[in-house]
Amino acid sequence: MNSQTGAIVGKYDDSPVGAAHAMLSLAALFAEMRDQGVGAEALLRGTGLKSSHLDDPQAGMSLAQKIVVYGNALQLSRRPDVGLRAGARHRLSDFGVYGYALASSPTFGDAVALGVRHVKLAGPVIEKRFRVQGDTAVFEGRDMQALGELLPLVTEYWFSSVLRLATCVLEAPVPSRLIRLPYPRPAHAAAYERAFGCPAQFDTGVLEWHFDAAVLSAPCPNANPITAQLCAQMCERLLRSLPDESELERRIRTACFNSCGDFPALEDMARRLGLSARTLQRRLMAQGRSYQVLVDEVRTTLASEYLVHTTMSVEEVGQRLGFSEATNFRKAFRKWTGQAPAEYRSLHAGAGAAAS
Repeated sequence: MNSQTGAIVGKYDDSPVGAAHAMLSLAALFAEMRDQGVGAEALLRGTGLKSSHLDDPQAGMSLAQKIVVYGNALQLSRRPDVGLRAGARHRLSDFGVYGYALASSPTFGDAVALGVRHVKLAGPVIEKRFRVQGDTAVFEGRDMQALGELLPLVTEYWFSSVLRLATCVLEAPVPSRLIRLPYPRPAHAAAYERAFGCPAQFDTGVLEWHFDAAVLSAPCPNANPITAQLCAQMCERLLRSLPDESELERRIRTACFNSCGDFPALEDMARRLGLSARTLQRRLMAQGRSYQVLVDEVRTTLASEYLVHTTMSVEEVGQRLGFSEATNFRKAFRKWTGQAPAEYRSLHAGAGAAAS
């Protein structure tokens, strides 16, 4: 820990060009802290970055550097709700071409789909998912354990940033229904309800924002098919320019694909790779990944292949993936894809027939 700021300090390359996380993604946090009397240099302490990088449109930061900034903000802020306040300061321009692509989409649902598809451009710290359950739409956060004491701050900043972006895209309030959070109720809990206009539940074990799914069909006031197409194409190019899968991720996926359904636990995988479990977690976290998410991605891929290209029953597919009960497999598959296994098989039956 840094004795002055309490932030986790590491040694980083001080050249931010080409890093995966745009400096712009934290502009609102820097603005909020500046108004509290905390300068950029203090927030960047321990990252190897300089305040001059904030004005460089090509500058970026690694996930590890971003986490150091969050740690500094947590230590130096005079306001417990700094994450909520900072996220709410965002302007559409703070999201760059990603924000303009969403705003020019035909409907809010199209904007959400585009946003989820290109979420890496927003520089996520938490693994993000989106699903629709009946008349409720849900943004979900996963892979939260590694953040420790930073989880509330990162969650507040993410949720309020997404809310602000959605409000900019709609040019209207988002009909929120519920916020569910995995950590204890903080003293400033009422600030959550004021920010989102809905109840906030704590110690739930999940990280979710629920809102009325009917808004997904609402037209975007700034919809423009030409602009949307140009921005979407630019997002695709930017996404391709981000770092590819690391050698560590490739080795983990290969081991999982070759496991015949008996997926190794984190500790077992770490031993296979000649690492401690803690080191493996830390290296994956530095890449914005988690072991469980990688395993689930492998399981999703295998499950999809079995359902579309084989005649195995749902129970047999679940067993092949290591589930002792078909019910547990069905729940997991729905969480991964938003669809039941039978529904997925029915919808993709044509692809399987074409490939056979």
